[in-house]
Amino acid sequence: MGYEKAALDMGRAETLFRENREAFGAFFKMLLEYNAKYNLTAITEEEEVNAKHFLDSLAGEALFPAGARVLEVGSGAGFPSVPLMLVRPDLSFTLIESTGKKCDFLISAAEKFSLQAEVLHVRAEDAGRDPCYREQFDVCCARAVARLNTLLEYCLPFVKPGGVFLAYKGSGAEEELAEAKRALSLLGGGQVKAYSYSLPNGMGERAILAVRKTKPTPEKYPRGRGKERSAPL
Repeated sequence: MGYEKAALDMGRAETLFRENREAFGAFFKMLLEYNAKYNLTAITEEEEVNAKHFLDSLAGEALFPAGARVLEVGSGAGFPSVPLMLVRPDLSFTLIESTGKKCDFLISAAEKFSLQAEVLHVRAEDAGRDPCYREQFDVCCARAVARLNTLLEYCLPFVKPGGVFLAYKGSGAEEELAEAKRALSLLGGGQVKAYSYSLPNGMGERAILAVRKTKPTPEKYPRGRGKERSAPL
């Protein structure tokens, strides 16, 4: 497994946010409105939402190739997918979410902002075996879903060989990578590049792990029945 480190400049994310401030303001209002009913996020103060949800999502924008077909696992309230679609209309997303109310929110957001998004109310381990979705995507991404050794089994089956899985992580990304070496090897992963960045106003250190897929994922993965979490590779 090859491994590299790089730093991400948050200047681009901040510029994209400023240029689309009206759309992000409208999405913030929608998030608060639905949060009262659906419990989408514990972060509700505007400055925190802007940094920890919006700018954090936009930090990886440059890692998504032009015109990419993207699948997001565990979409929740739509991070990083919705902020990315607000600034990158060239990207098309398939959003996988197992909670029905969160799917309702995502569908409403896609309609309100005219986003190129398909929302699937399904578990990742089931969709990963579906030939309509398996190895059909240029990029798969996930944020705050599971540890990397579990996440790789959910996500790499969706990525075409030659494509990339982008895992949005906190400050413990390197530790997670070390415990995921076996999963990387078994699932078709190759070179990994860790992009570190700092959220503004001391709101946290983050990293995005970019995992290049070099060969097809064996048919037996994902294993399903909760084994991805209960017995990680």
